[in-house]
Parts: sequence; structure tokens; C-alpha cells
Amino acid sequence: MKRAVKPIYTAPTVDAARAALGDLTEIWGKKYGAIIRLWESAWEEFTPFLSYDSEIRQVICSTNAIESLNARYRRAVRARGHFPTEQAALKCLYLVTRSLDPTGEGRARWTMRWKPALNAFAITFHDRWPNAESY
Repeated sequence: MKRAVKPIYTAPTVDAARAALGDLTEIWGKKYGAIIRLWESAWEEFTPFLSYDSEIRQVICSTNAIESLNARYRRAVRARGHFPTEQAALKCLYLVTRSLDPTGEGRARWTMRWKPALNAFAITFHDRWPNAESY
């Protein structure tokens, strides 16, 4: 079922997504009717998502890295209990972030992974993206 849904949210246009939903309905409609009804009822809310570039869609759909970082932040804050100053709390979060790549060699991987998305965000949201030209 997971593989059958992917063509819907990776479709290049609304029409292609609608056709993919039709295919999903044909294949899985009887077994997973509730999921089909969910897609149908939320279609108008879903279609604006398709207007974004594929790089932005990928960032929206893949939150694993963000959730992992947030979990590490929560774990570090919970282990320390409280902080005497705001500066101490920021330093703790900075150290947690640095511990993700202590050698700094992952920067090349980070750039390869995020640069297309940052460019797409800068183009799409140029009016809300401060200093977009520096990316």
C-alpha cells in the first residue's frame, strides 16, 4: 500500500496525481476503502502541496532528520534539568548539534543534501526568505 500511494504525492501535476489516485482506487479500493475516502475528502487541501518544487516536497515529507535532532535536544535538556542562564542552554544545544558531526567532515554531505532544497526555498519564498541571494 505504501508503494501504491507514493505516485500520488510525487506526481508532477495535479492531473497526474488524480490519475495515480484512480489507479490506487482500482487496486486497493475494496480492501482499503477508508484510505481512499480520506484521500478524496482531503484532495482540495492536498493539491497546493503539488505546486511546490520536488526539492521542497522532499523536505516536507522527510522529517526524520528534524525529529532526530529534536529528540537529541530534548534528551540533553532533560539530562541537565535546568540552566542558570539562557546562554548556558544555547551552549548545550550548540554542543549537541556539533556532536552530530564532531569532525566537521559531514559538511559536504550536508551541502549535497540540502543545497537544492535551500535554493528552491529561496526562489519560491524570496519575499519571506531573508538574504536569499547569499545561498
